[in-house]
Amino acid sequence: MTATGTTPPDGHRRPLIGISSYQDDAAWSVWNQRACLVPQTYVDAVVRAGGTPVLLPPQPGGTGHLLDALDGLVLAGGPDVDPSRYAAAPHPRTGPPHHTRDDWESRLLHAALARDLPVLGVCRGMQLLNVELGGTLVQHLPDDSHQIVPARFARHRVTPVHGSRLAAVLGPATEVSCYHHQAVDRIGTGLRATAHSADGTVEALELTGHRFALGVQWHPETDSDDLRLFHAFITASQRETAR
Repeated sequence: MTATGTTPPDGHRRPLIGISSYQDDAAWSVWNQRACLVPQTYVDAVVRAGGTPVLLPPQPGGTGHLLDALDGLVLAGGPDVDPSRYAAAPHPRTGPPHHTRDDWESRLLHAALARDLPVLGVCRGMQLLNVELGGTLVQHLPDDSHQIVPARFARHRVTPVHGSRLAAVLGPATEVSCYHHQAVDRIGTGLRATAHSADGTVEALELTGHRFALGVQWHPETDSDDLRLFHAFITASQRETAR
């Protein structure tokens, strides 16, 4: 493995893609203890799109060293972002804060943006992108709108904005898998909304002036038959390896 990924038989390097991961209690074999993990769907999507995944568990320091070795960053979905990060009091339905993960992913994000490294934010990852650039969140959407059945993704259509990077990848409309009870409210500095659902919810954000910094409110990693977004992200990351 080189600093930019493995070299498969065809000689093309596979970019190293960091995926932010959880610290949570987990059980396997005879063990039940704290673990660093991420859903396998993220790993599979990166591999199938042509990248080499590297899990990035929360840790003190080290973001600069890590980002210098990586070719792209995926901010994975997960728990609610702490409302104090956008100067709001918690809604009764907002989940408990995860300060360690918020701090870690914030440092990863800012280090990636400073390096013009490709970034793909998924669900919470898009919300964190918005918050870290000065935006705010709607802390609870109407029940049964975007998170209908516990632990089950809902399907709905989203409409990318004409002329956006997302529209170039997904076309004028697409069906996606979502599972979220929060959403973007005020949009952060430098970001533009590039997709909406039928109820007006912001479904995607793009950072202007950046090579690839895109967040989506849905979960593209669960759509194994549609890797267009991951392919676009990996393609942007491959440009990094060629520098």
